[in-house]
Amino acid sequence: MAIPVSVDAPPVSAPAPAVVLVTRAGVVAAALIVTGLIWDIAWHRSVGRDTFWSPPHLVEYAAAIIVGLSCGWLILRTSFGGSPAERGAMVRFWGFRGPMGAWVSVWGALAMITSAPFDDWWHNAYGLDVEIVSPPHMVLLAGMLAIVIGAMLMALARQNRAAEADSGAARWSYAFAAALVLLLLVTATFEYTGFPNLWRGKAFYQISAAVFPFALAFAARTGRLRWPATTTAALYLLASLTLSWILQLVPATARLAPIQNPVTHLVPAPFPLLLVAPAFAFDLLYRRWGRKGDWRLSLLLGTAFVIVLVAVSWPAAAFLISPLARNPVFLADQWDYTVRLGPWRYEYWDSVEEIRAGTRVQPIGLGFLIAVLYAATSSRVGLAWGQWMREVKR
Repeated sequence: MAIPVSVDAPPVSAPAPAVVLVTRAGVVAAALIVTGLIWDIAWHRSVGRDTFWSPPHLVEYAAAIIVGLSCGWLILRTSFGGSPAERGAMVRFWGFRGPMGAWVSVWGALAMITSAPFDDWWHNAYGLDVEIVSPPHMVLLAGMLAIVIGAMLMALARQNRAAEADSGAARWSYAFAAALVLLLLVTATFEYTGFPNLWRGKAFYQISAAVFPFALAFAARTGRLRWPATTTAALYLLASLTLSWILQLVPATARLAPIQNPVTHLVPAPFPLLLVAPAFAFDLLYRRWGRKGDWRLSLLLGTAFVIVLVAVSWPAAAFLISPLARNPVFLADQWDYTVRLGPWRYEYWDSVEEIRAGTRVQPIGLGFLIAVLYAATSSRVGLAWGQWMREVKR
């Protein structure tokens, strides 16, 4: 049975103060979601899963409660106490009215809260950290992604409806929300793209090409700053570095055997992907070819993404596994407590699994063309979604 959803005629007024307030709360909650997730990964790499009520988990679920209550309040307030103009500026769902992003965020909050007892039961039944990819983790990740995307949609609607006096804040709010989506995508592919040792392998370029051009393409099309994709990628880089620089200062010791590598502090994420360079190429190409047809533009964007990513990641990988990068700034040579250290730390691999197998990195070869195809397809999807996002005002 179809779900009754309807959208009224587009309004022309600026967002109501309550909408702006909840939008800000949603973006803050999305930032807490991403912070909690990255903190949780560092916790697992350094301490292990000692209890469900660990500090990063509390941050994640507090963010879910914040966004669920604030968005739920806005939906109820608009549905039962909003003026005709306010009600007309919302998306109607099952007789209730609220911003599209609020509906997505509420679903995400419910998914996260639902996953919590299921996740605790799963670990009690099957063991601590037995698998990262498990049903409760997938529900949890889906909820997190929904909250971050919901915050981005609310910030987007504010940007698209902003009065001139509010346009600067609205544009930066949307750019920051889009950067959180990019950071979440990078975190989700961490095992395949996160370590500099992977940055010369075929799998790294193909997975990166399949995922990240999507975010850069819709940022280039929807952002209203001068360099929208570049700004989004720069904010992602800054947020990732800030979290890693702070987390590595927190004392921590492992509590879950086997302990192969005693650590004394939280193990941060490695140096972030250098997506600023391909993002800048996206902005340049979009300025020149943005109105020449999306299929042609997608092929140009996909080709540029892979070429530029190879150009910056290839030499960066050599630096980041060298002694020069073994310091708190470049975050090199910091490993999980479960890892038995060896010379593989200063070699290149195609995947984390290949460390155990002892195999070497596979040359890119024809994989380069496959990566270009993936990047072009990902860019095309991002442009299409971005075209729809340009019309979002609710």
